[in-house]
Amino acid sequence: MRRSEPELRAAEGVGGGGAPAPARSDERGERVIGFGDVFGRDAGGLIVLLVLFGALTLASDEFLTGNNLANLARQVAIFGIIAVGQLLVILTAGIDLSMGSVLGLAGAITAELLVHGTGIPVAIVGGLAAGALCGLLNGVLVSGAKLPPFIATLGMLGIARGVVLVLTNASTVQPLPSSFGAIANGSFLGLPNLLWLFLVVAAVVAFVLRRTVFGRYIYAVGSNPESARLAGVPVKRVLLAVYAISGLLAGVGGVLLTSRLNAGVPTAGTGYELNAIAACVIGGASLFGAKGGAFGAAAGALIVATLNNGGNLLAINSFYLQIIIGALILAAVAFDQLQGRLMRGRSA
Repeated sequence: MRRSEPELRAAEGVGGGGAPAPARSDERGERVIGFGDVFGRDAGGLIVLLVLFGALTLASDEFLTGNNLANLARQVAIFGIIAVGQLLVILTAGIDLSMGSVLGLAGAITAELLVHGTGIPVAIVGGLAAGALCGLLNGVLVSGAKLPPFIATLGMLGIARGVVLVLTNASTVQPLPSSFGAIANGSFLGLPNLLWLFLVVAAVVAFVLRRTVFGRYIYAVGSNPESARLAGVPVKRVLLAVYAISGLLAGVGGVLLTSRLNAGVPTAGTGYELNAIAACVIGGASLFGAKGGAFGAAAGALIVATLNNGGNLLAINSFYLQIIIGALILAAVAFDQLQGRLMRGRSA
């Protein structure tokens, strides 16, 4: 059966960002699967993470204790979930600056519904719906009104944060039901619930990016939207879906953060969008689009959280940690640019 051009391009991995490198062969010609073959571009972030874990294990006796690892899991989970959502936007060569404010809005709506006697399931759906709606509006502005993603999401950042302050009257919303707080603060099979949710989100997004046509379309749009359109890729619908998913995952983060604090905090999520972007870049994503993977973004989030956690254990000044994280971002972008120039030089 003859496949259409977009299917052929999808099968070839247009943009190439999420496809693993070809496996090597040994002297007998047998296929040898390496670390990079399994994780693709995600391998770099995972290697850095393993080195960081090893160094902190040697530097601090408390790092590998159960309590510290549980705290680390809770710290990284919400941050990692929104980083994965940010990755989807970055893969299309876009940016979502509104994620932190949308997270705060979703959490505030959930808290307000609970305080006014709404059931927990309905309140959670309300928060998730608010996040998805904000993301969808971002997608409409980017794909329909043709606004630059930076401007569209910057406007949504201000709108969402303003709505939060008006809705909560700039005051903490509490008390919330203890059963709602148990969602984020409980555990399952010895691991925090937040960690399980984080792993599920990362695994689902990784599967979508690497194994579905929609995932290949995302890379195609980020690689060259006009070529993707001519090849039959529904560019506008892909952008709408990507921004809506980003908003939805910000909503998930908002609901979970509200559950963890067991209160609606009007300033919740401030600055989270910048940390999410940093996690994606450190994890191997390119701000020019079409390069990166879900596990890389998750590893980047864990790298940032581990640096902060390790810094606290070793009593390192938090200001120095900010410098280190900033240097990591610059190094990751510089490495990506160098790699791109080398590849263009080989193809010339």
